Amino acid sequence: MRGHEPRSSSSCAACKLLKRRCTPTCIFAPYFRSSDLITFAKVHKVFGASNVSKLLGEVPEEQRQETVNSLAYEAEVRLKDPVYGCIGAIASLQKKMLELQHDLAVARTRLLAHSGGNNHVSPLDNSPELAAFLDLVPYSDLMLLDGSSLDAYLYDLGQPPFV
Repeated sequence: MRGHEPRSSSSCAACKLLKRRCTPTCIFAPYFRSSDLITFAKVHKVFGASNVSKLLGEVPEEQRQETVNSLAYEAEVRLKDPVYGCIGAIASLQKKMLELQHDLAVARTRLLAHSGGNNHVSPLDNSPELAAFLDLVPYSDLMLLDGSSLDAYLYDLGQPPFV
């Protein structure tokens, strides 16, 4: 595990960026090596060093590396898309998946038409899992995700906020 590797004598990325002396008990050192300066800079810009320090202190040691990886990914995506962050990336991938499912449905329809109406196109067609997967919504009914429609798609705006 990366967090338990012996440290080099140089400061960690956090202490370098924050221009402070790196101590042997530095909570950042096992997870932000001196070579990870850009990664820590992004995490610091989005979350703040103090918040990350508090968060790492609350997380069990065996889960800290995964926590740092998640923070680094979220910071990277949040800097690219300040409004939606990871949710925007997920929505974009879901939209792409729907488009590809539509393309697959069109290709299957054409294949079926060219096979002379024979319903047995391939041995995989008898699979109930594949049949359920290919039970698609018509492309004309798909909501294109942009702007306020993305909000409506991601969140049920008719519901009161969770308090």
